[in-house]
Amino acid sequence: MANPHSELIGGEEDFAAMLEESFKRKGTAKGGELKENEIVRGTVVQVTKDYAVVDIGYKSEGQVPIQEFGLAEGKPNVKVGDAVEVLLESRENDTGMVVLSKEKADKMRIWDEISAACERDELVEGTIVGRVKGGLSVDIGVKAFLPGSQVDLRPIRNLDKLIGEKFKFKVIKFNKKRGNIVLSRRVLLEKERETLKKDTLQKLKEGAILSGIVKNLTDYGAFIDLGGIDGLLHITDMSWGRVGHPSEMLNVGDELRVIVLKFDPATERVSLGLKQIQEDPWAHAAEKYPPGTRVTGKVVSLTDYGAFIEMEPGVEGLVHISEMSWTKRVKHPSKVMAIGDQVNAVVLDVDAKAKRISLGMKQIEPNPWTLLEEQYPIGSVIRGQVRNVTDFGIFVGVQEGIDGLVHVSDISWTQRIKHPGDLYKKGDEVEA
Repeated sequence: MANPHSELIGGEEDFAAMLEESFKRKGTAKGGELKENEIVRGTVVQVTKDYAVVDIGYKSEGQVPIQEFGLAEGKPNVKVGDAVEVLLESRENDTGMVVLSKEKADKMRIWDEISAACERDELVEGTIVGRVKGGLSVDIGVKAFLPGSQVDLRPIRNLDKLIGEKFKFKVIKFNKKRGNIVLSRRVLLEKERETLKKDTLQKLKEGAILSGIVKNLTDYGAFIDLGGIDGLLHITDMSWGRVGHPSEMLNVGDELRVIVLKFDPATERVSLGLKQIQEDPWAHAAEKYPPGTRVTGKVVSLTDYGAFIEMEPGVEGLVHISEMSWTKRVKHPSKVMAIGDQVNAVVLDVDAKAKRISLGMKQIEPNPWTLLEEQYPIGSVIRGQVRNVTDFGIFVGVQEGIDGLVHVSDISWTQRIKHPGDLYKKGDEVEA
């Protein structure tokens, strides 16, 4: 006689086996059994404060931390019925539930996408998020390393200014096992530059006017990026006027129009000009500054023999030391003026071809020697101080800057004077 209890036990075992087989069939993703550490699709069946419950068609459901779904308008970005892809970490934990992770699934998918991009030689986009040893950290969905040497065509001193910037990159090293991704932006820039260079070389010829961007400043000039090829704008070709340093006129990043002065296709050296785009101010200097014209200008240079006065950018005139005062003997121009001073002068002579203008400062005032004859006709008696005593006579001050000589033979009718110093000394008041 059969044991009814045994039949019941046998029936339960058969049902359990059938149920397990059913779950296996339900848990089949593309015709195969669900495997751990693979991405599977599931449906959100419940959302709680801390978790989203996901049914992946297995015998039990899994919980995914709610924060892994992110926020949308301050609320969890997930709802019942949503189809989601998750990573099956374990088919069963201590409580009998499936262990799932959306965050890890997202990262795995990103790694796969990056791997595919590498195989297809495609670019990836990312945001620079911080400084690390030797370069920068970039978020391309996962963290990647951008070496300092691969940031730009030239070394960048301040890498911090790039933090927060979004760029496209080329993956130059990829190791999924080690979680190592190395990027390069320089490779892209070099490729872009080579394309631009081909276009620019077709336009480059002497006399061509091109647009460029100031790339670098030096003491002797500025390097201008014309598009894939750099040209030198020498400091002497920046302005018709004086330029002490290129930074007085230009800043890195400025866009400007320049003219090609010289181009050597063999060496690809380009000399540029900025002032040549404008008319040479000396072209009309003769008409603008005829002799006798009064001008105001800035002292831009002092020499032993005079001072250079800038009348307008590119046009300077020389005030010779002998043309600074009617009455004073100027030993050096610095005794009369300083660089940067504004002074008045009169044009004495113009040689536009030689780019020379002679100026006089003393001519602003009437020549006191011309007026002297009117003020002191022959026979006038004057009274003044002895300014100097010499072997041959004494000098008497007539007015500011003008002395008159009383020769030793004209000091006395009656006395024979061996030396004027026997009778007079500096400061004495005399009549003559």
